[in-house]
Amino acid sequence: MFAGMLLLVQALHATPPVIAPDTGARVREVRDTAAIMPTPTSLAPADTNRRRPVAIDYSDAYYERLTIHRWFSYAELPIFGAEYYLGQRLMSTNIQPSWVRPAHAGVAVALGGLFAVNTVTGLWNLWDSRRDPDQKPLIIAHSLLMLSADAGFFIAAQKASDARLSTQNANIHRNWAIGSFGVATVGTVMMWLLRK
Repeated sequence: MFAGMLLLVQALHATPPVIAPDTGARVREVRDTAAIMPTPTSLAPADTNRRRPVAIDYSDAYYERLTIHRWFSYAELPIFGAEYYLGQRLMSTNIQPSWVRPAHAGVAVALGGLFAVNTVTGLWNLWDSRRDPDQKPLIIAHSLLMLSADAGFFIAAQKASDARLSTQNANIHRNWAIGSFGVATVGTVMMWLLRK
């Protein structure tokens, strides 16, 4: 009796023969149930191995430092322009007014202060955002450029005392300063244009 039921079930599930129109040969249509019926692995999304995004919570202090960092960055290019202008006046062969040298030194101190504040606020916020993947390559590139500019300005400041001794020393001081202006400008403008 069990064998009869098995034959009946097989007969009900069997596909009737189909006659192919071009050859007249008898062909049995075969259903691939694996292709029709979804398997548990085909139901799973392709990205199941990805880690879920983690919410990043920033403190109010983070945003205060960010605001300070941004406002100081807006003052950067005018200070560069003023320092370059005063430095070029000092290097000219003409007699300069007595205020040019102290003004050049004062603007240099302001520039050093600006970079000190932006380095502290930038590195602090970089540390606080270390787990945030949003635009990480841009932020790292900006940080490296600005730290390179910091180093360049430090070297330019070391060369400043020798700048009075000879034109060659003055050119070395100027070249370090101008190179640092360029690196810092690229790092700053890059963030202004590309940071969301």
